[in-house]
Amino acid sequence: MTQGAIRPYICTGCGIGEAVDVARLAKVPVASGLPEPRHHPFFCGEQGLKIIADDVAAGAGSLLIAACSMRTLAERFNFGHGVKVERVNLREGCAWVSEPKDEDTQLLAEDLLRMGIVKAQKTETPTPFIEKLEKTVLVVGGGIAGISASLAAARAGSNVVLVEKDAQLGGFLRKLHKRFPRNAPYEEPEETGINENIEEVKNEKRIRVITSAQVENISGQPGLFDVTVSAAGGVEKFRVGAVVQSTGFKPYSPEKLGHLGYGRSPNVVTNAQFEEMSVSGIIRRPSDGKEALSVAFLQCAGSRDKDHLPYCSSFCCMTSLKQAAYVRNANPQAKAYIFYKDMRTPGRYEHFYKKMQDDDGVFLTKADIAAVEPMDDGSVSVTACRTLLGVDIKVKVDLVVLAAGMETAAKNGGALKLDYRQGPELPELNYGFPDSHFICFPYETRRTGIYAAGAVRQPMDSAMARTDAEGAALKAIQCVELSSVGKSVQPRSGDTSYPRIKFESCTQCKRCTEECPYGMYDEDEKGTPLPNPLRCRRCGTCMGACPQRIISFDDFHVDMVSSMIRAISIPPEEEERPRVLVFACENDSLPAFDMAGLTRVRLSPHIRLISLRCLGSLSMVWLNDAFSKGIDGVLLFGCQYGEDYQCHNMKGSELAKERMGKLGETLGRMMIEPERVQFEQLAINDYTRLGEIIGDFMEKIDAMGPNPFKEFAE
Repeated sequence: MTQGAIRPYICTGCGIGEAVDVARLAKVPVASGLPEPRHHPFFCGEQGLKIIADDVAAGAGSLLIAACSMRTLAERFNFGHGVKVERVNLREGCAWVSEPKDEDTQLLAEDLLRMGIVKAQKTETPTPFIEKLEKTVLVVGGGIAGISASLAAARAGSNVVLVEKDAQLGGFLRKLHKRFPRNAPYEEPEETGINENIEEVKNEKRIRVITSAQVENISGQPGLFDVTVSAAGGVEKFRVGAVVQSTGFKPYSPEKLGHLGYGRSPNVVTNAQFEEMSVSGIIRRPSDGKEALSVAFLQCAGSRDKDHLPYCSSFCCMTSLKQAAYVRNANPQAKAYIFYKDMRTPGRYEHFYKKMQDDDGVFLTKADIAAVEPMDDGSVSVTACRTLLGVDIKVKVDLVVLAAGMETAAKNGGALKLDYRQGPELPELNYGFPDSHFICFPYETRRTGIYAAGAVRQPMDSAMARTDAEGAALKAIQCVELSSVGKSVQPRSGDTSYPRIKFESCTQCKRCTEECPYGMYDEDEKGTPLPNPLRCRRCGTCMGACPQRIISFDDFHVDMVSSMIRAISIPPEEEERPRVLVFACENDSLPAFDMAGLTRVRLSPHIRLISLRCLGSLSMVWLNDAFSKGIDGVLLFGCQYGEDYQCHNMKGSELAKERMGKLGETLGRMMIEPERVQFEQLAINDYTRLGEIIGDFMEKIDAMGPNPFKEFAE
């Protein structure tokens, strides 16, 4: 066996042998110049794996395994570094979705095998981008999230530089009187413990703290981030491997809450102000120092309001319950009133909520606040309507506390000062929070190696911020460790390829720099892209964007997919066997196709599927190739996208949709109807819709008739 030659294998198990004529299928690789395929009912079993392993030992450096989906048993079919493995999906992609022993099923299997052979022939083993990297973690922000991230990283063996703009660590938690109960029976507010946490940081030899400091600039890429910090009147420069932004939150501006009495009476305060007032023990009115024996807490003051903060700020309900406990503990004769939209106390916090419900001195009701009016004697009148009792309630209290929500401190930027073409701060998602895949990859941002943690990322309390920060710290370490061996992070974790560019053909169109979702490219004064390979997530969006086709990966490039398209057999027009090419994103769409196979959803045998790293990697050249070949229609399946960017590569699916809008003129010149190309957003749980979507499209193709190029196709 010649080193590097492709050795084919055809599995006959899991219904494949019953669905297709394996002997006929075996002629496909032979016709392509490959050896006779080996057959086995279970190549994933001990005997089957030994057959393959023996061939590898004999010199087989490239394996073509026609069996189940590439998404299954990946580790089992991993034969070590330097051995290329190409999977052809005959099970979920053919046998389990098509009619057994049908001629169209046989033709589908043969085409899938041809496409797999071409892909294997066009694939080169990636050479990773490897540099000597710095592994220190920079943490920006010294509140509880920053402290927790620093301690987690240090205890995992990493050096840490912690930069805090204030003179002391501790952030907002240092201003709190007590924190929510975290220990059984979860019925009393507890000491914050922040001073002990600060001492832990000071005693940790791996952590260097810089206070009264600001980050002035961060440039570079994971493992090679160059940081400039100003502190104590001087400037310091150093290199780090990854960054955790934990700059916390800022309370919603109370000046915007005049309708709730703020600014009209000194005895209307925010929950943050009340926290500071409670430290002394006795709760006193700001207006005259008189002890406050009745306090009203107004929930969602600026939260869950389309005119203010449309989201829940997460910590307000528990804060008001805690502060009501302050009132009651300071004076058993004092009364607390809590007016809420909904009381949200998740998990074990319910124990504390129940404790406060049982307190006769605490009155709770769901209500809308109709009026907050200052009285001449310094007290404040609160009128609540639509209460649980069904009647309006009017109370006169000594003090009103507004449960003001939180905004991310990242809003309007200023913390990182990134030297990126795409902007100096982390890209914002909804409401100014740093972009994060909160469903798929909650700690990831669009800047590789830079992680948001704590309330800067989303509203949360201190307990959640601790856990969140520890997760972000471990992600930062993971990123540097993977980068040090040339591997990528999510969503293609472990990929060793990276974009290769033929700069001599670049026209400085800037599309790669503009469309890269991760800011991988900077550019010079002429607009020539300046790649930072360790920022790359390997989605291929730049490849799909490039009109010159000069961007490629060792194992994924324009010519590879074009060759796979050319490998598809096109029956003569008179046979009335249409061909539809499907481009499916590997992140949600491909798993949906696999799920269709697992649940035996019948799909048209006339489709030919090519998996893409992201639909954003789609090159318009491939559509031209498809229709020139005689393909009758093209279906594009990408992740769902929208304001929450649930596309795995941020905007890849959306970019593919936008490119389709420019396709009409090109197809018009070819005399091809634009309706022959259809875009679909597909989540993994939409697999039950696949049969209907594909069936409807096939009916549309049948109505339009064959591709006019079919008679000229080879």
